[in-house]
Amino acid sequence: MEILHSGSLPPHPFPSSPFPDTCFLHLSPHNRNFFPLPKSKFRVSTPRIIGFKHSTVSNHIHPQTLLPSFVDTLTNSSPTEIGDSISLLNRCSTLSEFRQIHGRIVKLNALKWKSSIGNKLVVLYCKNQWSLEDARKLLDEIPNRTVPAYAALIRSYCRSEQWDELFSVFRLMVYEGMLPDKYLVPTILKACSAMLLLRIGKMVHGFVIRKSVESDVFVGNALIHLYSNCGDLGSSRSVFHSMQERDVVSWTALISAYMEEGLLDEAKHIFHLMQLDGVKPDLISWSALLSGFARNGEIDLALETLEEMPERGLQPTVNSWNGIISGCVQNGYLEDALDMFSRMLWYPEDPNIITIASILPACTGLKALRLGKAIHGIAVKHGIVGNVYVEGSVIDMYSKCGSYDYAEKVFVKAENKNTAMWNEMIAAYVNEGKVEDALGLLRSMQKDGWKPDVITYNTILSGHARNGLKTQASELLSEMVQMANKVFFRIDGRNTVSWNALMAGYINNKQPEEALKLFLEMLGEGLQPSSITFMILFPACGDIAAIRFGRGLHGYAAKCQLDELKNAITSALIDMYAKCGSILDAKSVFDSEVEKDVPLWNAMISAFSVHGMARNAFAVFEQMELLGILPDHITFVSLLSACARDGLVEEGWKYFNSMEISYGVAATLEHYTCMVGILGGAGLLDEALDFIRQMPYPPDACMWATLLQACRVHSNPEIGERAAKALFELEPDNATNYMLLSNIYVSSGMWDFAKNLRSFMRGRKLLTIKECSYLTVGSHMCTFKGGESSHPELEEILETWDNLARKMELSGYFPLDPVFDDEEKELDPFSCLHTEKLAICFGIISSNAYRPVHVSKNIRMCIDCHTSAKLISKIDGREIFVKDVCFYHHMKDGICSCQDRW
Repeated sequence: MEILHSGSLPPHPFPSSPFPDTCFLHLSPHNRNFFPLPKSKFRVSTPRIIGFKHSTVSNHIHPQTLLPSFVDTLTNSSPTEIGDSISLLNRCSTLSEFRQIHGRIVKLNALKWKSSIGNKLVVLYCKNQWSLEDARKLLDEIPNRTVPAYAALIRSYCRSEQWDELFSVFRLMVYEGMLPDKYLVPTILKACSAMLLLRIGKMVHGFVIRKSVESDVFVGNALIHLYSNCGDLGSSRSVFHSMQERDVVSWTALISAYMEEGLLDEAKHIFHLMQLDGVKPDLISWSALLSGFARNGEIDLALETLEEMPERGLQPTVNSWNGIISGCVQNGYLEDALDMFSRMLWYPEDPNIITIASILPACTGLKALRLGKAIHGIAVKHGIVGNVYVEGSVIDMYSKCGSYDYAEKVFVKAENKNTAMWNEMIAAYVNEGKVEDALGLLRSMQKDGWKPDVITYNTILSGHARNGLKTQASELLSEMVQMANKVFFRIDGRNTVSWNALMAGYINNKQPEEALKLFLEMLGEGLQPSSITFMILFPACGDIAAIRFGRGLHGYAAKCQLDELKNAITSALIDMYAKCGSILDAKSVFDSEVEKDVPLWNAMISAFSVHGMARNAFAVFEQMELLGILPDHITFVSLLSACARDGLVEEGWKYFNSMEISYGVAATLEHYTCMVGILGGAGLLDEALDFIRQMPYPPDACMWATLLQACRVHSNPEIGERAAKALFELEPDNATNYMLLSNIYVSSGMWDFAKNLRSFMRGRKLLTIKECSYLTVGSHMCTFKGGESSHPELEEILETWDNLARKMELSGYFPLDPVFDDEEKELDPFSCLHTEKLAICFGIISSNAYRPVHVSKNIRMCIDCHTSAKLISKIDGREIFVKDVCFYHHMKDGICSCQDRW
C-alpha cells in the first residue's frame, strides 16, 4: 500500500569509524551542548547502620544472624569475609539490612580492593526507588564502574522518570568508553522520546546500525516510538519496514504514530493490515486505536471501537475507558468525559490513577466543585489518593474552582510530592493574590530538596509582575537563568517562554515601557523571540504610541518569517499602528494580507473606529459582506463603537437591530453598553436610561460608567447622580467614578458639590490610578509620571507651559477642571499640570517647529487637558496626537477628531 511504502532511514550525521563510540562524539566533555559531566566524589561515606529487630527462626540463614561475627573482626579483613559479605547481599530482604551490610563492606575497605562489589551494591540499590540517591553516590565512589551498574541505574531513573539524572549517568558512561548493549538501548531511546531529544535519538539510531542490532524487535519498537513522539512519521515508517521481525507492539506503535499525526483512516487501514499479516490485535492495540480516535475528536468512532471489542472476544479494560475519557477532555468535550466516566463505573470498571487524573480536569473546566469533590471521594474509596498525579489534579481542581482551603489541605497531607504538585499549589497562591505565600512555598520547595522548573518560576514571575514587584521579579528571573544553565538542552525554549511571561506581566501591570526594555535585554542574551513574543509586544507599543519601536518590531517579525499565529500577529500589528496614530500603516498591513479571517477584518474595523472614521469602518464591513464572510459579535462591538464615537444614532440602531435577525449574532451586555454610549453621546440621556431599564441584562459597572461619562459631556448632574449612585454600590472604592461626578458638578457650576465630593474622597483615602504619559523623542522613550519631578529639563518644560498658558488666558480660555488644595480653596486655575501637558510641552521644545507631537496616556484625558491640547495645536501651529484609554485624539487648528465626545 502507498501509505506503507518503504523509505530509507534518516541519514546518519556521523562518518563510519573503527571506534564504536564515534557516534557519541556529541557527548564528549569538550561539547557543552549536552549535559555537564558530573564531578565524581571519591569519598567513602558510610551508610546509616540501622539495628535489626529479632525475627522468628527460619529454615535459611538470615543475614542478621551472621552480623555479630563481623562486629568482632572489624580490624582484619580477608577474601573470605568479603565473600561472606557478597553472599549476604544476595540474601538481603530489606533496605535497612542492605545498608548495614554495605556499612560492613566499607569498613572492610572492600570497595577499593574489589570493584565488582561496589558495582553489585549499585545494582542492588537500584532495585528500590527510594535508594537511587545512595546508588548514585556509590557509583561515584567506585574506581572501576561496569556496564551492568550503569544500566541498572539508568533503568531505575527511567522508571522514576528522572530524565536529567538518566542522561547525566549515560553521558558519564559514554565518557568512560562504555557503550549500551541492545538491552539498554530501548531504555535510552525511551528517555529521548520522553524528552523529545530527536538529535540524541538519531545518534543512538546510528550506533544501533553500526552495531547491527537494528533487527532486534525491542530496539525497533523503541525507535518507532521515538520518531512518532518527535513528530517524524516518515522515519517511524522507515524503521518499521526495516525490521525483519515485527510483533504486535511494532504494529501498535505504527498505528499510534499515524494517530499522532491525525491520519485516522490510514491508522485504521494499518490496523486491518496487521490482521491480514497474521498478527492478532491485543488489548493494547485496540486501546491505541480507540484512544487515537478520541484524541482526534472522533468520539463516536472511539465508542464504536469500544463496543466492537467484546464482539472480538476482548473485554474493555480501564485503560480502554481512560483513552476515551482523556480524549474527550483534551478536545474540550468535558460533559462527554463525565458521561463516559459514569458509564465506566456502571460497566462496571473500577477507576485507576490515570482515570482520576484524566477526569478531574473536566470538573475544573466546568467549575463543577461538588462533582470534583465526589470524584475525590471515589479516589479515596479506591485507595489511589497517594499518587502524585492524582493529588496534583485534586489540588488543581480545588484551586481553580475557588476552594483554596481544600487545595491547601490536600497539599499539606500529601506524603509524596513532585515538582508538578508544588507548582499547582504555588499557582493557587498566585491566583488568590498571595504572592508572598507563593514565594515562601518556592523557598520551602527548594529547602526540601526539590528543583523548581520553568513552570514554577514562570508562575511566580507573572504573579510578581502583575503586582508591580519589579525587583523581586528580576531576582527570580536571574535565579531561573542559573537553573536553566544546568539543563542546557532545554534552555532556549524555556528562557523565551520565561521572558514572555515576565513581559506579559508588566503589560498587565500597566508598565508597557518595562516590557519593551525587557525585550531588548532578551535579545542581548541571544534568545530568539517567538510568535507569542510579538503578540505580547505589539499591544505594548500601541499602549504608549511607540510607533518607531513598533515599526522595528514589525521588521524583525518579518525577518523571522513566523508562520505560527500569522493572522493573529497581523491583527495585533494593525491594532498597534492604529493606536500609534498611523491609520495608513494599519490599512497597508491589512491590504497586504491575501487570506483574511474574521479577526483580521475586525481589527481593521476597530482601527477606523478608534480614529473616529465611522464611514470607513462601515465600508470595510460592507466589503466583508460582499466576500461572504460572516461577522461575529466582536465585529458589531467595533461597528457600534464607531457609531458612538461619531454620534451616529440611526446607524447604531440599524446595526443593533440587524445583528440577530440578519446575522444570527445574539446581542450581549457589551452590545447594549455600546448602545447606551451611542444614545448618551448624542445627548439622549433619558432614552439611554429607559434603554437600560428595558434590556434583558442587569447593568454592570461598565454600562453605568458609560452613562456617567455621557452625563459629564452634556453636563447633566441629575442623571449623572443616579448613574454614580449605582456605580458607588458596584465599585465603592473606584476613585475614577467619583472624579467623573466631580467633573459633572464643575461643568455645571456646582462648585460646592465638587469640593464636598473631593473632601469625601480624601476622607475615604480613595486613590486614583497613577497617571503616566509617554512621548517618543527620536529613539528614546520619555516617561512622565504623576507626582514625579525628576525630569532633567523640567524647568524648561514648565517655562514653556507658562508661556502657552498666558496665550490661552489672553484668548479668554478658563479651565473647566480647577484644582483644590487641602484647605479646599481654589488655586491658580492653570495649576492642573497633568502629565500629558508636560509631555506635550517637552515634545514642542525637543522637536522641530510644526512637527507633530505624539503622546500616549494611561487614563482618560481630563476636560482641561483636552481643551488645552486643542488650543496649543492652534497657538503653536502643529498637530498634536494624544491616545488615551478611550480614544485617539487628533488635534489640529484647535479642533479634535473626537468632536469632544470622548
